[in-house]
Amino acid sequence: MEQVLLSKPQAGARRMPADLADRLFIHGGQWLLLVLLILTVLLPLLAMLWRGFASEPGQGGGLTAAAELFGSANFRWLLGNSLTVSLTVAAIVVPLAYAFAYALQRTCVPAKGLWRGISLLPLLAPSILPGIALIYLFGNQGVLRHLLTDNIYGFWGIVIGEAIYTFPHALMVLLSALALADARLFDAASSMGASPWRAFRSITWPGSRQGVFAAFCLVFTLCITDFGVPVVVGGDYQVLALEAYKAVVGQQQFGRGALIGMVLLLPALLSFTVDLWLRRRQREAMSGRAQVYHPQPSRYRDLAFLAVVLLICAALLGVFGMAVYSSLVKFWPYDLSLSLHHYAFSELPGGWQVYRNSLLLAGCTAVFGSLLTFTGAYLLEKTRQSPLTQALRLLSFVPMAVPGLVLGLGYVFFFNLPGNPLHGLYGSLTLLVACTIAHFLTTAQLTASAALRQLDGEFEAAALSLKVPLLRHFLRVTLPICLPALLDILRYLFVSAMTTVSAVIFLYSPNSLLAAIAVLNMDDAGNVGGAAAMSTLILLTSAAVSLLLAGASRGLLRRAQAWRATAGH
Repeated sequence: MEQVLLSKPQAGARRMPADLADRLFIHGGQWLLLVLLILTVLLPLLAMLWRGFASEPGQGGGLTAAAELFGSANFRWLLGNSLTVSLTVAAIVVPLAYAFAYALQRTCVPAKGLWRGISLLPLLAPSILPGIALIYLFGNQGVLRHLLTDNIYGFWGIVIGEAIYTFPHALMVLLSALALADARLFDAASSMGASPWRAFRSITWPGSRQGVFAAFCLVFTLCITDFGVPVVVGGDYQVLALEAYKAVVGQQQFGRGALIGMVLLLPALLSFTVDLWLRRRQREAMSGRAQVYHPQPSRYRDLAFLAVVLLICAALLGVFGMAVYSSLVKFWPYDLSLSLHHYAFSELPGGWQVYRNSLLLAGCTAVFGSLLTFTGAYLLEKTRQSPLTQALRLLSFVPMAVPGLVLGLGYVFFFNLPGNPLHGLYGSLTLLVACTIAHFLTTAQLTASAALRQLDGEFEAAALSLKVPLLRHFLRVTLPICLPALLDILRYLFVSAMTTVSAVIFLYSPNSLLAAIAVLNMDDAGNVGGAAAMSTLILLTSAAVSLLLAGASRGLLRRAQAWRATAGH
């Protein structure tokens, strides 16, 4: 339905906005959002570009340094390693995730909720955790070391670790792609005698291949910009993301880090552009009269896909179960008695403060981020379109195309400038919250926009006719109805903030050290058991909060939809 605030005012209706409160809410909110996006997204990226091309002595940047870096044999080796790892992981993960998503959406396998929950476990822990688990499984003293002809450190260690880390990301994309199906097409194919394989090739695959490409691009981008797994199990096999991390943190070569960051930005931008083009083409081809497809039982098909689901879930449970078990072992592999010795974080640098910092970061990111993204989505979806709203939409989509490592580098170069009035924020939890919200902004805002588009424009029309200020209508009507979606955004931002490493690795100070970064530091110091314990604590915290918010969301959804059920009688 056409947005009510875009329509022409009818006789007797006041013009929108007609009073100061609405003007302040709409125009003030939009301009405030624009300022925040410029400060937290646009200017940091411009600062990274400037630092990469600036020829400051000792900074490793400038055109001469760029030509030297990109023409060196070491850079070609790092780039080749990154591309090989990323393409290999994508080639492994996407087919497995597609089969898993197909089992959940297009078959009648039992206990779908359980399998889906297990498959999303890697989202609840830092990317370093799969690498730590692989050390205990296949490392030099691992329980399954005898199964390998060589050690786990190197190419295959990175591939396996990244595959575990990226699997749920690809799965979520493919679940959405396979959720859209027109039952009429399958009925027509069945009436014409088409086999299930023929129906898949002619109906399912064409309708989901854009999702496959999006999942491939997402996995590729996550792999090429992640340094958590390579730093743990990479060994002598180095990649570009790890080189950028070492250039900034270890060598203070900020210009060199910026140049590598710009290289890492290119595949994400290319993938994002092509994905938008394909998404637009597919949306234009969809019919508004599609009927929901409900799969029918098929014994052999369901058993085959159940076997695939069980194997993948068993592998994930084995990896994460091993990580939790290793955190409880007193001294691996000589004393396997269970103990909470590794959870004595008070004896480590930072102590329990790093965990409290992460809780504070996650809580602030979830609360302020969800309110900001939901309000911003409302101001974009329910107000008159203008050049300002178009600029806001464009800036809101930028974080989706910017890897966390690149965004974090931009924050270093922008907020660490001595002449910047905001320089005092550098190293504070406030800046970490702002960076984390900016990093995950696009996904949260897309979720809010999807929920707001389901609301009839008559809600705003009724508010206008009753001369109710739009802000009051937003707080008393829109927000309560969309509360389940708001809780989903809250859960997503909380978990993402608890587990993020790449976007904040360059921004913390001793007083704002986070639990996920402490895991990396403990692993570097050789305290693998402590790293496993802290990762397990992050995993359990994320799982507990996710379950709590998911239960609250379902309860609120039933309550929010009760009026519709009553109205239908």
